[in-house]
Amino acid sequence: MAALRLPMRRLREILRLKNDCGLSHRAIASACGVGAGTVSEYLRRSRQAGIVWPLPENLDDAALEARLFPCGAPGPRPLPDPAFLHQELKRPGVTLQLLWLEYAGVHPDGYRYSQFCEHYRRFARTLAPTMRQVHRAGEKAFVDFSGKRPEIVDRRTGEAKSVELFVGVLGASSYLYAEVTEDQSLASFIGAHVRMLEDFGGCPELLVPDNLKAGVTHACRYEPEINRTYEDLARHYGAAVLPARAYRPRDKPKVEANVLVAQRWILARLRHRTFFSLAEMNAAVQELRREINDRLMKHLGASRRELFERLDRPALKPLPPTRFEMATWKECGVNIDYHIDVDHALYSVPYQLIHQRVEARLTATTVEVFFKGRRVASHARIFGRGRCSTLPEHMPSAHRAHAEWTPSRIIAWAEKTGPATARVVQVILNSRPHPEQGYRACLGLLRLGQARGADRLEAACLRAEHLGAYSYRTVKNILAAGLDRVPLDESAPSPLPAHANIRGAAYYQGD
Repeated sequence: MAALRLPMRRLREILRLKNDCGLSHRAIASACGVGAGTVSEYLRRSRQAGIVWPLPENLDDAALEARLFPCGAPGPRPLPDPAFLHQELKRPGVTLQLLWLEYAGVHPDGYRYSQFCEHYRRFARTLAPTMRQVHRAGEKAFVDFSGKRPEIVDRRTGEAKSVELFVGVLGASSYLYAEVTEDQSLASFIGAHVRMLEDFGGCPELLVPDNLKAGVTHACRYEPEINRTYEDLARHYGAAVLPARAYRPRDKPKVEANVLVAQRWILARLRHRTFFSLAEMNAAVQELRREINDRLMKHLGASRRELFERLDRPALKPLPPTRFEMATWKECGVNIDYHIDVDHALYSVPYQLIHQRVEARLTATTVEVFFKGRRVASHARIFGRGRCSTLPEHMPSAHRAHAEWTPSRIIAWAEKTGPATARVVQVILNSRPHPEQGYRACLGLLRLGQARGADRLEAACLRAEHLGAYSYRTVKNILAAGLDRVPLDESAPSPLPAHANIRGAAYYQGD
């Protein structure tokens, strides 16, 4: 059985860390959550395929995979799970030979017995007592939030609100960065990183966070899943993210020790002062932080700032010319109206992507849409429920009906439900610049009919018609409140005037 292939996004990260960051195979494996053998195999395939870095912009995921695995060539051999082997060997009578036979039965094209044993022994050697960590200059910045939370006071109400203390420290010099943030949200976490790197005047090779949600989407000892926005920040600054293992403080002793320093020499010294804003508290924090960095460390005979200037600053990578722009990612499905829903606003994509899954990258000003690693749409971001951004080039030619739904089919379905439903659907379709833009609301009515029954839907549409409110939301609210069961006042005239824009199903027969 061939090994599962890595997602092409993971391969792109491997190539970046090797070519841009110059990391070793083992460091890349740790940062990407894969085995070192897998890194070697994919880099070998990339060389054989003549893939150069940076990748061409027009090389999407499908084309990249085809070049790496021509004619269905198998991926790298599956690695045995050393942690599983280690636990199984504790069972009575279990040997490495037995475990290899079980492994070979599932993966007949996997590693032979000697390589299988060597793979486990390399893992077992890492379980020896730990040694003191030696950090290279400019290699790592450790980041974490302090467990102790300071407070700011609302000047108007007098209410105290807890905030967070973000701490970052460089490995070689122990140079300390600290700031107060509103919370531990992704926006606060990323913003603190940007300001920290600007304070350093450069970026280290590795960012080592704890397993907090803002940085690590899925915490795992062997394959942690990094938040996409955090990955983007690391890529922007030319760094890699290497999360510490959960519940392993020895993986990040620098930040653990400096969190205590920040608690004792910043928070404790500010405990008697009252602050009314983050800016006011951060001004006091920065003053005390400078004192800490300038203070002589007796065991080293130098201050953090002296060591920073001597060791870390010359080794840091220069900052890019532009500041990182905060962006979040969202996976979306393309509806039959070739739009995706992002925060209750609709954005068009090429109509050929109907029913596909895409990824939306959201900034404060733009929405970019990606399909299999290739950008397929870009919109100025809009705010407000129900607002729509549609690019003409995304529409089907002459607005012809696509595979499943047409205006005539939707109206024909509505006429089977009842005349009131048909009239509501007609008005919804006629009120849009293009009928396709009304599909979503009409399909919502169809689903209401499936859930509540055709008779109730027809009664709800009749009441919506009398109210003059031709929308999916009105019909949904009528059904939810049970108003469709309340008799209508027949003496009240329907507000729907007769006019030439009311079309029947026959109007769309030529589509």
